[in-house]
Amino acid sequence: MRILVTGSNGLLGQKIVRQLKKRKIEFLATSKGKNRNLDCEDLKYVSMDICSEEEIAQVFNSFLPTHVVHTAAMTNVDACELNPEDCYETNVLASKKLFNEAKKIGAHFQLLSTDFIFDGEKGNYKEDDKPNPLSIYAKSKVDAEQFLITDSYSNFSIVRTIIVYGIGNNLSRTNIVCWAKDALSKGQEMKIIDDQFRAPTWADDLAWACIRICELNKKGVYHISGPETMSIFNVVERVARHFGLSTETLVRTDSSTLNQPAKRPTKTGFNLTKARNELGYNPKTLEETLDFI
Repeated sequence: MRILVTGSNGLLGQKIVRQLKKRKIEFLATSKGKNRNLDCEDLKYVSMDICSEEEIAQVFNSFLPTHVVHTAAMTNVDACELNPEDCYETNVLASKKLFNEAKKIGAHFQLLSTDFIFDGEKGNYKEDDKPNPLSIYAKSKVDAEQFLITDSYSNFSIVRTIIVYGIGNNLSRTNIVCWAKDALSKGQEMKIIDDQFRAPTWADDLAWACIRICELNKKGVYHISGPETMSIFNVVERVARHFGLSTETLVRTDSSTLNQPAKRPTKTGFNLTKARNELGYNPKTLEETLDFI
């Protein structure tokens, strides 16, 4: 097995690289620009612009992966709403280019997707529930998924996940859990919404599932998230409680006060039955992971 990882400078990419190294699985890490992951040797890294067919072809032809784990994406939901063309190029067209290159060499292609493809009216979504995207970002992920699903080449998997958290090296963005711990420890005022519900996902668990799907050569859609759906306010409360930090600076608010360009689903969360049964996926609770943050 030879795994090509896109987005290796990101949190999930870093976790996948770490686990591949630990298990002595051959891999090539790729991101645009220099290697920012201190856990990845430069010999195992190459810069690759996922929007460049030429660069993609060069990397694929030299490494010849058996599996591709495509984590790279434009994930800032509001930036996608304000820059729809950039979003489409990065999340849809680039995914198509990578998928087509994987097809040429018979490699398994794994696409990372999101709970945001659903409208949030139901929650506890199963893999076969019908998407109804509310934002440009969500629609771009639906479009990328549909390109795979409707293609005659069936050697692919789609991994949908929900707000991923954890620590990494030189990350360009933080995440809700790390941000909450830092702000709470400094006694900073935090305005936190209580009307959106998610199942926060520990990056290490998600990375394990991505690799497991490759190992078992599983195909199709898998929902991979944390085991509990809770409000964003409750996430922050539980972080505070775990570390013995004061919640006096927490201010409860709702989504209408944020004036965000992109609409978010109210309640998602995943039914994990398929992942548990087929992969042996057993995600940790929020509290079980916090000492690693």
